[in-house]
Amino acid sequence: MTQRFMVQGMTCNGCLNKVKKAVESIEGVSAVVIDLASGRLSFASNTPMSLSQIKEVVPADYPVLAHDAQTMPPNKWRQLRPLFLIFAFLFGTVFLIHASQWNSAEAMLDAMAGFFLIFSFFKLLDVPGFVQAFRNYDPLAKRLAFYAWIYPFIELLLAVVLLLRFNVAIALIITTIVLGITTIGVIAKLRTKQTIECACLGTTLNLPMTEATLIENLIMLAMASFTLYS
Repeated sequence: MTQRFMVQGMTCNGCLNKVKKAVESIEGVSAVVIDLASGRLSFASNTPMSLSQIKEVVPADYPVLAHDAQTMPPNKWRQLRPLFLIFAFLFGTVFLIHASQWNSAEAMLDAMAGFFLIFSFFKLLDVPGFVQAFRNYDPLAKRLAFYAWIYPFIELLLAVVLLLRFNVAIALIITTIVLGITTIGVIAKLRTKQTIECACLGTTLNLPMTEATLIENLIMLAMASFTLYS
């Protein structure tokens, strides 16, 4: 028989794996499936499992509820905290580097290079997972799977080029085109109000697609445009 429950508190694939292993440890349980975005847990069992039995094995950090229970909406701040921390550290580092002799154009080039370096790193941790998530909203990646596969390497190459100050104008034009295409896809998805995974930091942190994704892209586009025409 198939049973269903709700699990709260999961924010990444690591959380999901902890819960899954706990449920799989129950004798007679098989085919455990967990949806990270919604928190839905389902599994097959030889005998009916009570809510208390599931709670006994699942870590207390992840409250288990009945399938039809009313759940609180996910905390956006908690979900997006890694993204905000990355931007805080990135812009803070750039400010400290250029504080003694401030040059807006140079600071923006380093900020964009740091952005691409960090974000390509997270994407390269799980390229197949990134490709799947990225093709859900990027218009070009939907049509050309090859583009999705090389996208992390495009970001890495842009980071190196901007750091070396090599063909900066071309790099900025490519940045504007690439991020412009992605931004169109992000806007389209946000308008549908669908809950999907944002691929900006790959799949390791499982960030949801929110307005923060759009703001992140617009900031990068603004910096690229400003630097290109300044």
